[in-house]
Amino acid sequence: MTTTPQTFLKFIAGAAVAAAVLFVVWYFSSIVVYILVSAVLAVVGNPLVRRLSKVHIRGWRVPRSLAALVTLAAIWVVAATLCSLFVPLVFNKVYQLSTLDLQSVVASIEQPVARVQAYLYEFFSIPESDYSLSESLAAALRQLIDAEAVNKVFSSIVGVVLSSVIAILSISFITFFFLRDEGLFYAMVAAMFPDRYHDNITRALDSITVLLSRYFSGILTESLLLMIAVLLTMMAFGMKASDACFIGLVMGVMNVVPYAGPFIGGVIAVFMGIVTPIEGMTVGHTAFVIAGSLLILKGLDDFVLQPTLYSERVKAHPLEIFLVILIAGSLAGILGMLLAIPSYTVLRVFAKEFFSQFRLVRKLTEKI
Repeated sequence: MTTTPQTFLKFIAGAAVAAAVLFVVWYFSSIVVYILVSAVLAVVGNPLVRRLSKVHIRGWRVPRSLAALVTLAAIWVVAATLCSLFVPLVFNKVYQLSTLDLQSVVASIEQPVARVQAYLYEFFSIPESDYSLSESLAAALRQLIDAEAVNKVFSSIVGVVLSSVIAILSISFITFFFLRDEGLFYAMVAAMFPDRYHDNITRALDSITVLLSRYFSGILTESLLLMIAVLLTMMAFGMKASDACFIGLVMGVMNVVPYAGPFIGGVIAVFMGIVTPIEGMTVGHTAFVIAGSLLILKGLDDFVLQPTLYSERVKAHPLEIFLVILIAGSLAGILGMLLAIPSYTVLRVFAKEFFSQFRLVRKLTEKI
């Protein structure tokens, strides 16, 4: 289709509207997150609501409101069960750090770090100086594990708990109505557009639901498999079950953030190995085992699972996804990288519905 001044003006107007919408979404980001999380939970719970609504007991049919309430309760029971398994691990680690004998930890790392420093001097032909790598690492450990830092962690946890209570109540309230009134989310989105775009909006939301459902189910499955693999590997090397579960949990959770997440999780895992080494191993040996195991497992994950997850599930080229994640990370840090793929998927679907006359849009959305 030939680009005319009218289509160009239409594109500019659409881009301006999109920019305004993005600004509103950013300004009210917490409320938008509540609505989106509720919409996802409604998608997950709707099949159960439909099934319960068809139940008849002596001529009495289960009301949809009751079915929605039961489904919402089931969702939070599952969430509470998962929290009861993993939250104690986090608090246990924080307690271990608060009661840690820092002098013994520093003493355990001085000898292997001194050997590493000597090797670096020899390998790179660097003249020896007064700089001590072991003293620098020991100072960093002291700074990380002092009482004030632990108190800040506890304060942060209290703040997170208070924020989580507000979020849980808000999401529960919104999710209940999304479950009770099927199609309410679609109606809310469609209400922001003229009636003549109703079919476009419906198609876009259908596509987004399918693509994001595949993406989130895939990434949760991937993170769960990685967590189990790390847990079993650490236990195979003799690590305590609680420590192995904690490292597996950290890697599984951080794996949700593309590229940067696993690196941060690996640093945390190695640090925890230095603080609480595997019984019968030195600190250096423990750090080597953890780092080597995570590199191998993440390598298998990156080359086997992620190409399918990040490209095939959202119907985009891997290089395209990589560039989008880099741009989002430079603009909004870790949060931007976390939301990059879902946000880009939504933008591509809407662009296909409203701006398909442009060649660039057709090229980016041809697989959808």
